[in-house]
Amino acid sequence: QLQLVESGGGLMQSGESLTLSCAASGRILDYYAIGWFRQAPGKEREGVSCISTNDGNTYYADSVKGRFTISRDNSKNRVYLQMDSLKPEDTATYYCAASYFGGLITTVQAMCVIDHGDYWGQGTQVTVSS
Repeated sequence: QLQLVESGGGLMQSGESLTLSCAASGRILDYYAIGWFRQAPGKEREGVSCISTNDGNTYYADSVKGRFTISRDNSKNRVYLQMDSLKPEDTATYYCAASYFGGLITTVQAMCVIDHGDYWGQGTQVTVSS
């Protein structure tokens, strides 16, 4: 069973940058895509950004487009989320998830929008103060 471990969260000031890392216990190429999701207190979890492991196709939620960058390192089995120009509304617990291809999950957008993951990490907290 794949294990995912997020790291890199912290307390930040508005406008600062932060990079989250998702380390997988197995080959991420065995999965269709890896995604970053977040959940703020009292809100539903939302897909932030997803990336296909094979061709690197990406999807970003409108709320982070232009500020966040997702990337992968297949040789290290890691996926990163570079977060620039952080805002207080980015405050949330961030999770990474891995998804197989199939069913409704045929695009990275679907994975993020449907909020789908076959394996999930435990999350890392990001707090942005104004």
